[in-house]
Amino acid sequence: MIHPNQPLALSAAKNASTVVVGSPLLAASPASSPAAACCSSQLQQRRAAGPGRRGAGRLAAPRCSTIEQAAGVSSAVTVDRTLTVTATVTVQPPIGVVYAARGIDDLTDLIGKTLLLELVSSELDPRTGKEKETVSAFAHRTMKQDTYEAEFAVPATFGPVGAVLVENEHHREMFVKEIRLVTGADDSSTVTFDCNSWVHSKFDNPDRRIFFTVKSYLPAQTPKGIEALRKKELETLRGDGTGERKFFDRVYDYDVYNDLGDPDFKIEHLRPVLGGDEHPYPRRCRTGRPHTEIDPRTEKRRGPVYVPRDEQFSDVKGMTFSATTLRSGLHAMLPALEPLLANQELRFPHFPAIDGLYSDTTDHVLRFDVPEMFERTDEEFARQVLAGVNPICIQLLTEFPIVSKLDPEVYGPPESALTKELLESQIVESVTVEEAMAQRRLFILDYHDVFLPYVHRVRERPETTLYGSRTVFFLTGASTLSPLAIELARPQSPTRPQWRRAFVHGPDATASWLWKLAKAHVLSHDTGYHQLVSHWLRTHCCVEPYIIAANRQLSRMHPVHRLLHPHFRYTMEINALARESLINADGIIEESFWPGRYAMELSSVAYAATWRFDAEALPEDLVRRGLAVRQEDGELELTIKDYPYANDGLLVWNSIKQWASDYIDFYYKSDEEVACDEEVRAWWEEVRTKGHADKKDEPWWPAVDTRDGLIGVLTTIMWVTSGHHAAVNFGQYHYGGYFPNRPTVMRKNMPVEENKEEEMKKFMEMPEHVLLDTMPSKMQAITIMATLDILSSHSPDEEYMGEHAELAWLAEPRVKAAFERFAGRMKEIEGIVDERNNDPELRNRCGAGIVPYELLKPFSTPGVTGRGIPNSISI
Repeated sequence: MIHPNQPLALSAAKNASTVVVGSPLLAASPASSPAAACCSSQLQQRRAAGPGRRGAGRLAAPRCSTIEQAAGVSSAVTVDRTLTVTATVTVQPPIGVVYAARGIDDLTDLIGKTLLLELVSSELDPRTGKEKETVSAFAHRTMKQDTYEAEFAVPATFGPVGAVLVENEHHREMFVKEIRLVTGADDSSTVTFDCNSWVHSKFDNPDRRIFFTVKSYLPAQTPKGIEALRKKELETLRGDGTGERKFFDRVYDYDVYNDLGDPDFKIEHLRPVLGGDEHPYPRRCRTGRPHTEIDPRTEKRRGPVYVPRDEQFSDVKGMTFSATTLRSGLHAMLPALEPLLANQELRFPHFPAIDGLYSDTTDHVLRFDVPEMFERTDEEFARQVLAGVNPICIQLLTEFPIVSKLDPEVYGPPESALTKELLESQIVESVTVEEAMAQRRLFILDYHDVFLPYVHRVRERPETTLYGSRTVFFLTGASTLSPLAIELARPQSPTRPQWRRAFVHGPDATASWLWKLAKAHVLSHDTGYHQLVSHWLRTHCCVEPYIIAANRQLSRMHPVHRLLHPHFRYTMEINALARESLINADGIIEESFWPGRYAMELSSVAYAATWRFDAEALPEDLVRRGLAVRQEDGELELTIKDYPYANDGLLVWNSIKQWASDYIDFYYKSDEEVACDEEVRAWWEEVRTKGHADKKDEPWWPAVDTRDGLIGVLTTIMWVTSGHHAAVNFGQYHYGGYFPNRPTVMRKNMPVEENKEEEMKKFMEMPEHVLLDTMPSKMQAITIMATLDILSSHSPDEEYMGEHAELAWLAEPRVKAAFERFAGRMKEIEGIVDERNNDPELRNRCGAGIVPYELLKPFSTPGVTGRGIPNSISI
């Protein structure tokens, strides 16, 4: 069942009308009553032209010229005729809001002057060639809850209403859901304005809000009467780039990431500015806050982070997650954490103590839900690179011997410890390395060159260590991966030579425990890279420029804006909250993940080295990593047949692409229409040159001058905000809630790195204690478990792919039909995923103790479920 985001019309039981978009509002409507022919004298006095107001503000005279049509012949006749148009405004009151001027606003409601509405014709005045005079009326509160009504006396020659201007007479903002216009008593004349927006108080900003009908127009097709309003609205949203933004503002602009630390509060909180030649990075939304005294490049961290008003959470979402959610959640645990606060390095004494955190029978004050994943086997270690929470980093091994690309003068010899002889000794079949590579059966998880430059800096943190790592896997005949060897490396320094060593799952206890330790280090590397790059950078961070540019350059009535709008819901707000509490100096990420203060800097390094828009498309990403080959017919052949992320992801990708194709082909009849679309051209140019300015000159940026080019760009954006984000986010607690499965920090070096007698003696006598000493402390573990539980949760007002339709889509029969097909495909994918998870031939998702892969199952209930693909990045 498709759910429109807001009611489209009256219910069928009440003989609902269909939406009439852009039709002559007044055609075949009865004349209005004399009482509706004019507004109050006070209203006429308020109609003087000013900011956000159109024309001279005078009501039209009752005598007018109308075009009567009969048998296809038009004749102009002068008649005394006006029509009564009723506007019904549906609002959503804020929950539990009390403010000083509430009594005055209640009085305003009582006298019927809550909202001033102004109707704008789509047509120009044929006599002057200019916009027609607008018609105004006050809306008053009705007996029906959250509903206001206004009655207009409209000249019969007014033509279709293309826009409504709204002025909020209250002292506080008001959320307007929709405005419906009906001529006379004829419901078939209904014109709907899908607002879903906060209307600021006129005391905060005198400019009136502009709302367009649900009819979508390309720029060249815009009705002449509202062309100027279309441009004016975009100018308002762009702002002038000056001043500090206010809570009620709707201005979208760009800035660098210079607000992660507060050196005025503590000099240790100074962080590098991300964005620019030194640290390339996507741009965020500008707030205009003043800069710190210590560092003139750094923005002050004072008060809530500005987010354009319509990007902020709904009341329901706000109650589920806010800037204080993490802090308050951790604060509630403080009584239980008191023993840990005195000794934050306290470790778990044994693995049963960790298991006890999840037991229903434990008497521990803290009790977490049992996560899906408790296994620590080699098979599960390998399976999760294909079907875990970070399945997008495994690559085909294409070069051997493996050699570092870093400067050997700085980091030491580039040769890897993973030799031909070592790998062949671990391959269970009689094949050489060369043969295995030719058969596309060797794969690598490579965190060597990206992490090695940070090893010495990270080790300066207390109780924290880091290596560069490589892990090589062999593809078995069952389409599963088997880990062959792990390499850990420490670069040279002025006082010590380079250290590197390969580890395998050997035949004796010592080798087996060293293998477990090495595997824990790799899991920690994968966890850090996942959180900072696969998740934060590639979804949250890189998407924000698309949102800013879309709001600055694409009109609300542009079909591309209306296609993308559901995919941008809440993303800017969640990103702002992340800057406030998660990725900031001494925030949860710095405190609980191994990169510490270098976390965001490291994500900048990854952005500079690896991010490119064209490779964010799922098929291109698979091909680039060697996990798929494109056939002559353009179809993909997966290198690993049972690759749950790719198998399910391609179903979702293809469904999105078909929906985008149907949609774009309806609005653009030729490639020329795309090439001539000035708003799309400006949007994409700004994404490249401002939003991702540090990569503006790269040759891989796709063009949007054809339908196929535009469809490809839109499909990629829609995929990243939905399928990609779902795959790397909503399994975080399932796979990382049991922290030994994905430790966020490693606190001790490998005992064989220095071969110190005392460390080796402890390792030989109590290897399990050494492993527990190496893993996160109790404080770190509990903090990250609570955080992952919150970040993995679906809000009650989540909107899933194929479930909610925009009113503008439902207003066009062909677009509505295309969306219904898209919704049907998403339901089919739900069933296909279930079938695959029950297929014993697919051993990476079905088998004894195997967690079914459901991260790309489209729908979910609220809470932590490990499934569901929301439209947008909202958590």
